[in-house]
Amino acid sequence: MKPRQRDGQKISSRYTAKEINLAVNMVNQLEDALDLMFYLMGHNSTDSYVLMLITAENVDLKELLEKEKRSTDIVYEIDKEECVCAMICQETKVDGGYRFAERIIRNIVLSEGTDVYCSEIEVRTSKYKPKDIIFRVVDGFVKARQEEKRGEIVFKSVY
Repeated sequence: MKPRQRDGQKISSRYTAKEINLAVNMVNQLEDALDLMFYLMGHNSTDSYVLMLITAENVDLKELLEKEKRSTDIVYEIDKEECVCAMICQETKVDGGYRFAERIIRNIVLSEGTDVYCSEIEVRTSKYKPKDIIFRVVDGFVKARQEEKRGEIVFKSVY
């Protein structure tokens, strides 16, 4: 059930309790991995990476991601109950990240999954903190849900 809105009222940009918990869970699970990614970037071991946040109903999302990922990609089940996963894709730029997300969404639909929401961020610099990256991808994810962008990929890049 959606919250009640008055005529002409804009959708709130505030996070719900679930969305705040999602961000906190992501920080808890991803902060160290993103620290390592920044370390690798600083030592010219990697140029860029993409962080994906995705949800879908009626499909085993984690299993699907595990099948599709490369050996260098890392899958995290952020919220099993809400079926939300994150994935770090090393050595990936905007075009590769976007095409990968399209393939994932197509496979979810073929598996009869529904209510797919996806947000990605391409990171090409180590000047940000891991929490900044996490909060930016969560922000895109929350906006995609608020704007009902089912099956679309909300993509951002930071330099």
